[in-house]
Amino acid sequence: MKNILSVIALLFYFGFATAQTAQMVKDAQSMQTVLDDLSAAWNKHDAKAFSLSFSEDADFTNVRGMSAHGRTDIEKFHEQPFSTWFKNSNLKITSKKIRFITADITSVDAWWEMTGAQSPDGKDIPLRKGLLNFIMTRGDNKWFITVMHNMDLPVSQ
Repeated sequence: MKNILSVIALLFYFGFATAQTAQMVKDAQSMQTVLDDLSAAWNKHDAKAFSLSFSEDADFTNVRGMSAHGRTDIEKFHEQPFSTWFKNSNLKITSKKIRFITADITSVDAWWEMTGAQSPDGKDIPLRKGLLNFIMTRGDNKWFITVMHNMDLPVSQ
């Protein structure tokens, strides 16, 4: 009897672990879609589409420490840069790392490269590399960026 209970317990454990892993894989694919949508909106220089990756109450901080709160403010925050110094820029997510904090909260690191940007005075900026650090939350069966911090990294990395 003890052996039977042990086998049942192991089957239950491995069945649960497999289901959890399958959900995590599905969630990671959904988060990749958010990253794809975010970079596609950036490359179209579409502030509205860019903001849709964020939750309604999101916080955004750029590489200079300037911030915006809420989806509407994040959209407004990006309108001028997308029409000026980032109007010819191209953003590429080169790598990512996801850590599940709970089933509905994750920490995501996304490394990026950017070309085509200009300084505010119109001079071309060489290749930029950076790291986006997100806290993502699940809402309405979709993942959203709730907190985002962006930072520049040395190009040699």
